[in-house]
Amino acid sequence: MSRAQQPSRRTVLTVAAAVAAATAGAAAPAAAAAQRPSAEAGAPARTPARPIDYRAWTTYRQWRQGAAEGVRAVSGARPGVVIGIPAGRTDYTDPHTGTTATWEYAVWTSPVHLLTVPATEVVASWNAHTPEGTWLQAELRGTYSDGTATPWYVMGRWAAGDQDIRRTSVDGQADGRSAVSTDTFAIDDASTGLRLVSYRLRLTLYRRPGTELTPTVWRLGAMGSDIPDRFTVPASAPGLTHELTVPRYSQEIHKGQYPQYDNGGEAWCSPTSSQMIIEYWGGRLTPGQLAWVDPSYADPQVDNAARFTYDYQYEGCGNWPFNAAYAATFDGIQGVVTRLASLTEAETLVAAGIPVITSQSFLASELTGAGYGTSGHLMTVIGFTAEGDVIANDPASPDDAAVRRVYRRREFENIWLRTKRYNASGKVVSGSGGVCYLYFPARPGPRRRKALAAVGVC
Repeated sequence: MSRAQQPSRRTVLTVAAAVAAATAGAAAPAAAAAQRPSAEAGAPARTPARPIDYRAWTTYRQWRQGAAEGVRAVSGARPGVVIGIPAGRTDYTDPHTGTTATWEYAVWTSPVHLLTVPATEVVASWNAHTPEGTWLQAELRGTYSDGTATPWYVMGRWAAGDQDIRRTSVDGQADGRSAVSTDTFAIDDASTGLRLVSYRLRLTLYRRPGTELTPTVWRLGAMGSDIPDRFTVPASAPGLTHELTVPRYSQEIHKGQYPQYDNGGEAWCSPTSSQMIIEYWGGRLTPGQLAWVDPSYADPQVDNAARFTYDYQYEGCGNWPFNAAYAATFDGIQGVVTRLASLTEAETLVAAGIPVITSQSFLASELTGAGYGTSGHLMTVIGFTAEGDVIANDPASPDDAAVRRVYRRREFENIWLRTKRYNASGKVVSGSGGVCYLYFPARPGPRRRKALAAVGVC
């Protein structure tokens, strides 16, 4: 589970809008409703647009289309961008160590992406190699539906290691109309009809001066979405009976380990889930990489995942893009953060051999068999029973053997896909609206490419 003593980032961003939605019956924005054709007027019925837009830059041609200041695109099996001739030098004072250092830097800025669905939320994610002595910063700047622009928002300062900088989100970013909370850009009050209609992403790559070191970024993307306010979601019909063989790890056996990385146990659902899928795709750590972990601890790879997904500003391991970036540090694995629109989409991925790490929050009474409630928790969908129920590797289990769970389909899809819920105090708070991590091969075969394309992942 996520940090139990803090409200979820969705709660911080959207509680006022949630109260307004509850009062208004959680109606869709008036502007969107006004654009719908009227069946009574004889207009043909339309399939509603998928309310999720994921866009990424991954190919040599796409990297060449961006604006470059000191970077160059590289081709090969995994095209990307690297530092060419640095654009300049700058000092950075790490807020978590107080250390000031000078860095050479280069900048890549994406073309403008026009969102297919004007968005209330955007989450960026990236895949990169950052050798010691390098790091990167990802930023987003968007245009509102009224034609005005956001500032450049920092979406993360990241390195695979923790010796040069402390990877961190940046608090306090807002312009009175939108804000960034940890890893998520959000419109302050979606009920006004204000939306983000387009954005650019900017990468700044850093290295120690006078070296030939460079980060290499293979994937940079963002998920924009406008999920309607809802306490319940439509039920889907079962369509798959299948189960993937995925390693099982419990977060609970790590309770009390490494307080500097949020103390294990319920705080480590995200890295524990990530580690399960990393190993499913063949990612392994060497004894040397695990040598820092207390040898008396079982499953030391989970401790490693916690350390190297830890966000020093959030003070937890639940930063979504930091988890996806960690997964992509393993050879042959890509990771993205997106949303799915239904359990049917999850079935499409599982049928192609791709597990889905889902984010949800719920009361103990809302998920039969879980035995706990949570303000935010990550688990992994690995299959579906003949009845359509969800087979999940749930790390909130007493030991590894108990991790495999079967949850009722209708309950699971509602707690995962809704955007609003009532907490134990009866207060309206937010849900994830279908947020998930997708980890998959760097070079997926045709079947997996088709499944990923079906859920909007390019």
